[in-house]
Amino acid sequence: MRVLAAMSGGVDSAVAAARAVEAGHEVVGVHLALSRAGGTLRTGSRGCCTVEDAMDARRVADKIGIPFYVWDFSERFRDDVIDDFIAEYSAGRTPNPCMRCNEKIKFQALLERALELGFDAICTGHYATLVDGDEGLELHRSSEEAKDQSYVLGVLTAEQLRHTMFPLGETPSKAIVRREAEERGFSVAKKPDSYDICFIPDGDTRGYLAEKVGAATGDIVDRSGEVVGSHEGAHAFTVGQRKGLAIGRPASDGKPRFVLEIRPVSNEVVVGPKEALAVAEISGTRYSWAGAAPREDAFRCEVQIRAHADPVPAHAVLADGALVITPDAPLDGVATGQTAVVYVGTRVLGQCTIDRTVSAVPVDPQPVSA
Repeated sequence: MRVLAAMSGGVDSAVAAARAVEAGHEVVGVHLALSRAGGTLRTGSRGCCTVEDAMDARRVADKIGIPFYVWDFSERFRDDVIDDFIAEYSAGRTPNPCMRCNEKIKFQALLERALELGFDAICTGHYATLVDGDEGLELHRSSEEAKDQSYVLGVLTAEQLRHTMFPLGETPSKAIVRREAEERGFSVAKKPDSYDICFIPDGDTRGYLAEKVGAATGDIVDRSGEVVGSHEGAHAFTVGQRKGLAIGRPASDGKPRFVLEIRPVSNEVVVGPKEALAVAEISGTRYSWAGAAPREDAFRCEVQIRAHADPVPAHAVLADGALVITPDAPLDGVATGQTAVVYVGTRVLGQCTIDRTVSAVPVDPQPVSA
């Protein structure tokens, strides 16, 4: 097969490309330039897709003897990932830009161009596996739970799975991948993993949003609507946050308050007790299936709401154009804008962007005045 290897400049994609070559495929390496800031450089393990990463990817491609190109996807990345990130925060939601990048860039824009150029598949260094099922290809967790990346791949569609390869999916540990890279003489063998949002390499998300969205003072209120403090920009808060609230008035029970909700229209931040973070139901109208859709509109599953969270047994149902998920035990600190990935065993069934949550703790009724 003709395979386009997406090479980020990290150790995982390097070894994945090398394995694709050894499997007998005709491989071409490509690095995606996602920023037009020519001086963008990596800082330790912060960020990715930098000038340094492109150079690292080229050295690996030369080492394994494959053609290598850098493709400018910066405009598409700005429109589909960065602008979406800013718009979601402006609307009071908490987006996951890595999910959006996988959905719109790595497995849509890249794959579209690869197919146009005559490639059969793209190859990435993600830790996930593909299994031939009764109804087509299925996406499953990798063999290594600690490194499993199937959550961030939950946005893939059946068509995309048919043109995707994950050479690292069966590898038991990242240590094995690093050792293999070292044996192959790759300079990235000991390169640290990237973290944080790639277009905010200094990690200052609050400062970035303040610049892009702008700061506007507003009220911090409790669940009954009583004003308990003020803020200088709702974008600086996330659901579940405890620190940095700067509420001068303590709660009547003396317990700390947590951010429960962000209301962009009224520019209010709602706070309350920790137990009020418990969510009994989530739903989303933007959902998709990673392979064949479920045969029934209602089914048992497990739901995972963060990349490193534990899956929780749940019941899901398709109703009124939305995927509605009711976990057996309440979920903690769920924010709209997050992604809920649905599993059946190790299989990724699909995902939805959460646009509604139902608290497991009702609002205390207000005392009636005499």
